[in-house]
Amino acid sequence: MRKDVRILLVGEPKVGKTSLIMSLVSEEFPDVVPYKAEEITIPADVTPERVPTHIVDYSEAEQTDEQLYQEISKANVICIVYSVNNKKSIEKVTSHWIPLINDRTDKDSRVPLILVGNKSDLVEHSSMETILPIMNKYTEIETCVECSAKNLKNISELFYYAQKAVLHPTGPLYCPDQKEMKAACVRALTRIFKVSDLDNDGILNDNELNFFQRTCFNTPLPPQALEDVKNVVRKNTTDGVCVDGLTLKGFLFLHTLFIQRGRHETTWAVLRRFGYDDDLELHQDYLFPLLKIPPDCSTELNHNASLFLQGVFDKHDKDRDCALSPEELKDLFDVFPYMPWGPDVNNTVCTNEHGWITYQGFLSQWTLTTYLDVQRCLEYLGYLGYSIIAEQESQASAITVTREKSLDLQKKQTQRSVFLCKVFGGPGSGKSGLLQSLLGHNLMHQKMIREEHKSYYAISTAHVYGQEKYLLLHEVFPDFDYLSESDLSCDVVCLIYDVSNPCSFEYCAQIFKQYFVDSRVPCMLVAAKADLPEVRQQFSPSPLDFCRTYRLPPPQSFTCNTASTPSKDIFIKLATMATYPHMSQVDLKSSSVWLRVSLGAAVFAVLGFTMYRLLLKPR
Repeated sequence: MRKDVRILLVGEPKVGKTSLIMSLVSEEFPDVVPYKAEEITIPADVTPERVPTHIVDYSEAEQTDEQLYQEISKANVICIVYSVNNKKSIEKVTSHWIPLINDRTDKDSRVPLILVGNKSDLVEHSSMETILPIMNKYTEIETCVECSAKNLKNISELFYYAQKAVLHPTGPLYCPDQKEMKAACVRALTRIFKVSDLDNDGILNDNELNFFQRTCFNTPLPPQALEDVKNVVRKNTTDGVCVDGLTLKGFLFLHTLFIQRGRHETTWAVLRRFGYDDDLELHQDYLFPLLKIPPDCSTELNHNASLFLQGVFDKHDKDRDCALSPEELKDLFDVFPYMPWGPDVNNTVCTNEHGWITYQGFLSQWTLTTYLDVQRCLEYLGYLGYSIIAEQESQASAITVTREKSLDLQKKQTQRSVFLCKVFGGPGSGKSGLLQSLLGHNLMHQKMIREEHKSYYAISTAHVYGQEKYLLLHEVFPDFDYLSESDLSCDVVCLIYDVSNPCSFEYCAQIFKQYFVDSRVPCMLVAAKADLPEVRQQFSPSPLDFCRTYRLPPPQSFTCNTASTPSKDIFIKLATMATYPHMSQVDLKSSSVWLRVSLGAAVFAVLGFTMYRLLLKPR
């Protein structure tokens, strides 16, 4: 909502503009009225909407046309004052003032107008018969108020309506000509309905309506009031109430009714609670709350965020198969202004046999987004209504900012759960095969991936000494001369070469010597395509001798050309190296270390599968 309101009073001389302002301030009619009142500011604590309000007078005798134009451009709302006993001042409303104001304001964002009929104490009749046709002709006119500066009639109401016209404008919500809500308002309220429909059955039941009411207005609806609301909808619409709950049609009807009855502040309260600004766009402060991330720190989803996302997944997994079909995924992202995930995501995270994203894959993609682009994650959580449903101040409460990586190295332990592995290798070395193997895809499956659906990232979980970690692999484009700082920044490096290509290892050796030989980032050499006959590498020393020279773990054999799911051992080793970078390379070379890692992973994989099956039963 606006931080202040600027009200300008214009009109013909002697209609009582200055008297209205002075009567409001002093609560009595002034004996002496100057040509023009000085600008006054009413503090927030004495206004109904708790917003500071500036009231500005205009005097033709004291101000130039240019000064008037400047005030029009600065005003949030303009009160056109006429005298109810002066027909000429009424005629001037349409012949002079409205055209003058409209000529100096943008057509797409007209300043709201209030017609003010002053001096009602001097007549016994109302001017409304004359004014109503004018209101119907000009949609920028919010309302008309008849008042009297002399006997203080409707003075406070006048300025309240002026405030309301700025803070709760009708224009963005409703089209008087069509007598229906505007498309942008319908879109916003539809998103609000879908976010509030916690079980995704297309109906707001009593519990959901009460949660919505408490969220927007800090108070639940008594049972009788709830029934009264539904009865109003039943009487006026078909299909507005279903199974004793409110449908989207009924929800939209209620807000149309609020607006038509002049209660549009109710609709605005709902819109603003769900993050919308005056243009019915989600406010930047709502989508991107402040989140400070010091250098050398990373960002992860915390427990609250995981619980929320689990709820979102369950809400849209209608067939309870623990995967989201394309239709279910489309339904989930219906509250977004665009589709945030492309077909590459299905080759970035784990999917089921149909290629649909599983629950683990769903959380993995959110983990990836949080780690690589936390601002986008905040935006996405905002669309889903995280702060409302999780009853948190903002999406920032969903994010854990880890401590500095240098401090982890110093203390030789970390609380982080997401680790980035950069995969380097020459063309055809097997980088893409390695990434897809992390997701359980063998070579046969990989051959079916279309080029335009290919992903340069893959993320899944790996157990390190009983703790679940996320391993995020990123395939780096093999351009030796253009490796940026971001290309090199990671937790562990994987250097991959093709054992059947005699020229393949040289690229890995050169990358290591140029960029990582003096780095504290642990590195692993992977001998890919181990199912093919191994040939002697032209580069000297050999891969094994190279590892001995630079105190690296020995080359790890790997192939994705398997009948079933490729082995996960190599990913557990990479995750372990990333989690414990302080371990000496001598320790890492020890076969007993890798044996403990592999056995530990096998045990926890069995336990994890058992727990997963138990968790699936109630879902």
